[in-house]
Amino acid sequence: MKIAVAGGTGLVGRMVVDAARDRGYDVVVLSRSEGVDLTTGAGLVDRLAGVDAVIDTTNVTTQKRDAAEAFFGGVTRTLLAAESTAGVGHHVALSIVGIDDVDTGYYAGKRLQERVLAEGQVPWTVLRATQFHEFAEQALHFVTVGPFSLVPRMLSQPVAAREVAEALVELAAGPPVGHAPELAGPDRLQIVDLARRVSTARSLGRRVVPVRLPGAAGRAMRSGALTPTADGPRGRVTFDEWLSQQ
Repeated sequence: MKIAVAGGTGLVGRMVVDAARDRGYDVVVLSRSEGVDLTTGAGLVDRLAGVDAVIDTTNVTTQKRDAAEAFFGGVTRTLLAAESTAGVGHHVALSIVGIDDVDTGYYAGKRLQERVLAEGQVPWTVLRATQFHEFAEQALHFVTVGPFSLVPRMLSQPVAAREVAEALVELAAGPPVGHAPELAGPDRLQIVDLARRVSTARSLGRRVVPVRLPGAAGRAMRSGALTPTADGPRGRVTFDEWLSQQ
């Protein structure tokens, strides 16, 4: 089987590449370093020659709705057009649990990505996953004032990124299913608490200040809207196990 990975140089993308190669699959990385521009489509069709499935783990760092929608919508349309030309039979995209219930600019971009897939001509699968264990450390750097880190109050069910990568490869090897069952970690935890544990374990010296994000989005995050509400696959690696391995 031949799999192409969009965003194959990012956190999850690298793990997807490794997981697919561990299975013996032929892997193509879609990145600028490989001569591919996912925003314009330059070089994309040629790289997709003989590819059976594309796994999209591309990402952009923004909370601006226009920027997020332009990126996720544009990249998805570019990928689908090239996949249709190249005869790719399956597009697998990574998305996020709870994006329908938390109205932020970034999540608006992810919702648009899913709509573009559903309206496209290439058979597709979307895997919604919860925040990765790595999110707790990222949260320490969202807003900082000297030694203080302002971390949002947020209930999550974090999952190991490697387990997400393995699930994406498993889905790519099977038939398109539309929305796959949501993937989450084993425990519901407060991001503020996890950020403190990361700072202590790694001797970062950050003093965590909990922040209540305003509005409906903030209330939804605090109430657990970013955790699954139905049964589905659950990761095995706990946050403490992940932290001890880093």
